[in-house]
Amino acid sequence: MKFGIIELSQPDKDLESYPYREVHERVTREIIEADKAGYDYVWIAEHHASTSYGILPDPLTYIAYLATQTERITLCSGVMVVPLHNVVRLVENISFVDILTNGRVAVGLGSGYREHEFDALGADFENRRAYQAEALEVMMSLFHTKKVQHKGVHLPDINIDGDYEVLPHPVQEPHPPMYMGAASEESIGLCARYGLGLLMSTLTPIQQLAPKSRFYLDQCQATEAPYNENPGHSTVGIGRMVYVAETDAQAKKEAGEAVVRHVHTFTGASTSGYLGTISKDNKDKYQVASYEDLCEDTIIYGSPETVTEKIRYMEETTGADSLILHFPPQNTREQNKRTLRLFADEVIPKFADHKKSGVSAG
Repeated sequence: MKFGIIELSQPDKDLESYPYREVHERVTREIIEADKAGYDYVWIAEHHASTSYGILPDPLTYIAYLATQTERITLCSGVMVVPLHNVVRLVENISFVDILTNGRVAVGLGSGYREHEFDALGADFENRRAYQAEALEVMMSLFHTKKVQHKGVHLPDINIDGDYEVLPHPVQEPHPPMYMGAASEESIGLCARYGLGLLMSTLTPIQQLAPKSRFYLDQCQATEAPYNENPGHSTVGIGRMVYVAETDAQAKKEAGEAVVRHVHTFTGASTSGYLGTISKDNKDKYQVASYEDLCEDTIIYGSPETVTEKIRYMEETTGADSLILHFPPQNTREQNKRTLRLFADEVIPKFADHKKSGVSAG
């Protein structure tokens, strides 16, 4: 089991003032702390045109900066919204940043789920999954052969051939470890076909993720070379909201109200999921969920012993080999810092297969 954090760069309007520039300094401090504490990776989310959700538009630019501020943590795009990008530029920039970080990059991809972001960038929301499927075919050709001749359907025609090839080449040949946020069988099948690791939702209950994980791992048996050589192949990462305190009661007292408020807000009209899709039934349920409801099978809050037990349950139920810690924006900075440290000191050592040095995202 490996451990990382995800950073949404989401403003806390109670503490941070518009236009929220200080968010990026605060997030950078948290990532530096995670690096020092021995976490394996950090995922940097991409979002656009929002004042109440994530406000970081370019994970790859931020990753290049973070490489100068950190020492060992793997820096991951989590996720690049593929339909919002020119696919050739995306391959070029991934490769360039892999060079700048000396091979400390992993790449998460997704089709997106917030319609207003597509409206803002003039992209096609309805056909986003088809765009992503077509884009993956082009990306893999460019990573593996450095050339492509593609007659576009949702993409434009793309021709890199003859004396030309895509440059630069990444340090991690043929490409950095790659993952996909997916929930539907169609998307999960595509994920397995190209050898991508699977990233799954923060809010979907663990029991509902289990069959999706089994389907993915079954599909991975048929992944053909060279795609099955991706370090992310056959790996499952699950995002969870995590809070560690000395006791279960203390965790509820300190952070229970904040996580309930976040879930109620997050599952409103503007979103259809996070690292996957939340169904309408789940959204309605989460709109009225209590702290106790969330603790049943969704969030991982409590004492180090309780948190460890919940992670073991997640691991056994889904076959997941990594946990992505997510902190609701209503948490105070001190709460996040304490949880990062307490989780690193009291929970991570319980997982004997975890190594605090020389780790990667895969």
